[in-house]
Amino acid sequence: MRRADRLFQIVQLIRGRRLTTAAFLALRLEVSERTVYRDVADLQHQGVPIEGEAGMGYRLGMGFELPPLMFTQDEASALVAAARMAQSWVDPALARDIETGLGKILSVLPAAARVSAEALALYAPAMGLEPALRARLQTLREAVQSRNKLRLAYRDVSGDASERTVRPLGCFYWGKVWTLSAWCELRDDFRGFRLDRMDTIDMLPDRFRDEPGKTLADLLRTFKVEKVQGQIVPIK
Repeated sequence: MRRADRLFQIVQLIRGRRLTTAAFLALRLEVSERTVYRDVADLQHQGVPIEGEAGMGYRLGMGFELPPLMFTQDEASALVAAARMAQSWVDPALARDIETGLGKILSVLPAAARVSAEALALYAPAMGLEPALRARLQTLREAVQSRNKLRLAYRDVSGDASERTVRPLGCFYWGKVWTLSAWCELRDDFRGFRLDRMDTIDMLPDRFRDEPGKTLADLLRTFKVEKVQGQIVPIK
């Protein structure tokens, strides 16, 4: 990669994140952290308002904008592939939004790139989630966003039934099943609930606020996790 291209990519990567470390930039650009430090310093000298310092991370200052960028043919094909796969595994409302958003992206592409992306021979037939599970997922996702408590009629792995009032924190896809991570008021602790073991879901009018020790960030800190290609998976 030419240095000019690398400098441009550094700006793109930094502006797309709240805080970007030199280690992350070095990994993405396949250079050393020392090279990243030097490149960032050069960008700062050129007037690019990159805030932060080595060892802490970087972010782009307010008011700095680059002109809109056009997707490359490979990037457009990657978006089509991701959209097709995701639509089989998300709820109906989100699947429709994916289709609409993808259509907007494809509509502004050059003709050759659009035709190539739409002709991508990679498909994900609609065999991912059963309709009932997709509907449950939508309810859970909306409750996480609105921060409404939920009442669940749930069966554990042994088939024992219980009723739980929970604070929904996030929905996680583990390759075969979706789970809801939540703060369980019955157990007064974090719990994970599989969608396929939920008999009923009622969204309650009660809303909750973040409390120390009961947030999604707190939950993630209680488990050893590693990021694999952008997904959180448990370390056994």
